[in-house]
Amino acid sequence: MVVALGGYYGFKNAGDEAMLLALAEEIKSRGHWPLVLSATPAESEEAYNVPSLNRYNPLTLLRAVLRSDLLVLGGGGLFQDKTSKKSLLYYVGLLRLARLFRRPAAAFGVSLGPLSAWGERVISRALRDVWLVVRDKKSFKYAERLGLSPELGGDPALLLKPPEVAREPGLVVVIPRWGVPTKPLVDVAWALEKSGRQVLVLGLEPARDAEVLEDFKGLARELTGDPKRALFLIGSAEYVVSARLHGAVFAAVTKTPFAALNYDPKVEGFVTDAGAPLLSLSPKPEEVLDLVEKGVGPDWQKVEEMRFRVRRALARLLPTPAPAGDA
Repeated sequence: MVVALGGYYGFKNAGDEAMLLALAEEIKSRGHWPLVLSATPAESEEAYNVPSLNRYNPLTLLRAVLRSDLLVLGGGGLFQDKTSKKSLLYYVGLLRLARLFRRPAAAFGVSLGPLSAWGERVISRALRDVWLVVRDKKSFKYAERLGLSPELGGDPALLLKPPEVAREPGLVVVIPRWGVPTKPLVDVAWALEKSGRQVLVLGLEPARDAEVLEDFKGLARELTGDPKRALFLIGSAEYVVSARLHGAVFAAVTKTPFAALNYDPKVEGFVTDAGAPLLSLSPKPEEVLDLVEKGVGPDWQKVEEMRFRVRRALARLLPTPAPAGDA
């Protein structure tokens, strides 16, 4: 079975690339063939060893739908109109194209919102006949309120294999994000540094976070859109303070204690489900220092439950083909 994958792929955002990496590996391991819709198809093909088509070209979108047996949108926060209506309409348009040519479609490992009243109407229509697997309980309740029938899954990146890397004593990774006020995180980072810890400020979307990292001059800094590099760095740390959802997800994958800033409903959904500390947009340095000192992180059993939900939903979505000759 050919599975066309549509998401925010090919933009060198480590979180979205992590979900693509996880889904591509899972699809191949189950005996199917991924076909990725990407902003940079050549780079996606090289990075993940999968065929890829341009997500913006109408002809290649049509070709992807016609070549596929299943269209999967996700994971990620695709179904929101806070950043733009154009993005939401793009993914809804893909669903309409699949429906037009009678291809089954699913939204997998997604979160819902923030949505305007207009966006809620669009989503409630577009996802009504689509197999919807949401990644957190907050989105599950929201989907039900919109009259949809969701299944509770999790973030696909939770299925990534953690790197084999030793912890660096005293290392704390601080992850800022464009669009989130940096001064509180700068204060937190310097408080950690002055307490005797080693701080690494890590940007996970180079195109947008490069300017943000300028606010952290004097501290160790790195930019990467590579999920494997991000996992290595986070797996080396003793604690993670993240203003990005996938900073927290990578910490969960590597079993690194973490706390996250509540800048978006998807962060609240993941962190709450994981039982980890949820910080305000202006966390007090002493509050974070106390969490780091005590190593306060998620409930690891809840993280395992989230991972189990993803695998269970994938097994239903992509059953392993029976060996040739079996009845």
